[in-house]
Amino acid sequence: MPYEPWQPGMIMNQARMASISPVWQDWTPVWTTSTGNNTPSFGNAAIIARYAQTALTVHWRLDIIFGSTTAFGGGGASDNWRFSMPVSGGVISQICGHGEASDASVASTMGRLAIRARVTTSTTFEFEVSSGRPDAVAVTSSGVIDAVSPWTWANSDALRAAGTYEVAA
Repeated sequence: MPYEPWQPGMIMNQARMASISPVWQDWTPVWTTSTGNNTPSFGNAAIIARYAQTALTVHWRLDIIFGSTTAFGGGGASDNWRFSMPVSGGVISQICGHGEASDASVASTMGRLAIRARVTTSTTFEFEVSSGRPDAVAVTSSGVIDAVSPWTWANSDALRAAGTYEVAA
């Protein structure tokens, strides 16, 4: 049942409660690029994608550990990665989450960066680098994440994020 704002005279029933009570469920993100070219593919990546919707608010989390058969696309720094949102209708340009990008080739946990998720179309979000690395190594490819930013992605690298966004009424 889609969300309907509360109106005088409405009766609380099971369907009404279901429409306002969040239930976590899986979603399968679609991985594309800002140009639509050089499309990446998950291959054997390990993906956990879950969301819950309460009225016009969506809570989500996404955990991707890239695998040996993941194809990262070849568009370079001008072809930003996009991931489909579990529920479309997000407010464009809204920051909708935070997380980390992990470079598995760097020892320990020093190959991490803070990232933020931003709604870029009514159906997708992109990840932007929002910090430096904990070991103070300079990040020379910052901005929106793509096949070569903030590093050249490889097997066992990861993106992990969670957030909340508003959908259109």
